[in-house]
Amino acid sequence: MSAKAKRLIKKIISYSGIFFFILAVGMLYWQLREYSLSDIAHAVLDIPFANLVAACVACFAGYLALSLYDYLALNYVGGRVAWWKWMLAGMLGFAISNNAGHAVVSGGAIRYRLYTRWRIRGGDIVKMLTISGFTYFLGASAIVVIGYFLVPREIFDGSVGVGMGLNALFIFCASVLLTYFAITLLFHKKSIKIGQIKFQIPSTAMATTQTILGITDSVLAGLVLYFCLTPFVSIPFGTFIGLFVIAQTAGVFSQVPGGIGVFESVFLLALPDGVDKANIFGALLAYRIIYYVLPLIGAGSLFFIYERWLRSRMKRWLNEAKEKIPAKIKSIKSEIKIRK
Repeated sequence: MSAKAKRLIKKIISYSGIFFFILAVGMLYWQLREYSLSDIAHAVLDIPFANLVAACVACFAGYLALSLYDYLALNYVGGRVAWWKWMLAGMLGFAISNNAGHAVVSGGAIRYRLYTRWRIRGGDIVKMLTISGFTYFLGASAIVVIGYFLVPREIFDGSVGVGMGLNALFIFCASVLLTYFAITLLFHKKSIKIGQIKFQIPSTAMATTQTILGITDSVLAGLVLYFCLTPFVSIPFGTFIGLFVIAQTAGVFSQVPGGIGVFESVFLLALPDGVDKANIFGALLAYRIIYYVLPLIGAGSLFFIYERWLRSRMKRWLNEAKEKIPAKIKSIKSEIKIRK
């Protein structure tokens, strides 16, 4: 493939997010055209306080699970840092990438800043990001495969395109799982070199841990929306989590930051026509605030406090050095005079 063709493909991928965002906004407008902003605002305010608290608890547990991605990746590269450091990097990295999209660039940048400061090599950080990406996709793929059998087929009967897309997604996710586990079984203890970086093939035990962790993360994220949604619609959790991961995966592949618009469109499309879609969109909006905005504010505040503490400590070290260096120089000069 020529360099020009590669540049063209990169541009198409980059701008595909804009296309899917515009398409999603159009679909959202069509779904919600009969409702006003006040209807949606009332739907958010109608969510019981107990449900909002439960959603916040699930969100916190979900970000704890996300921070374990970094712990697992650190173990993979043989890195060692204090527990609060990988928790901070994991929570902050995912809070940023969940909102900004392009996880490798957005979440990777903050991880690179933190982990290089904690003496983790650049090549190892790339490995960590790769392992974290596989952990997410293994968990999401597993839930899509399970959800494919849990979600009633009649939900998507009204749209041939969506039904075909769902079948294609199931085949893709099942292939990802089977291929990854086959590689860990057949090529364990071997390595693969990509560019200048050598990746050790994970063990099957690690692949299993990655899948379980990815499933746990997706289920906890789904619970945040489920608690916001249940006051307005009765839906079995098995069916719901299948729909949730399908919508979430569509949002990830769309390249739209946070899957905004795409996630909501897929979810609204899958629900029965009889439900009040203003209420559903209100629940989706509450989910966005709890799972995306609040963690970004919380993790961002922790990062700001950490940076301020680090600067004050470095300033103190510099002041101490300034005081000690002249005294040390004076002491050395005195010793030289005595020897003379």
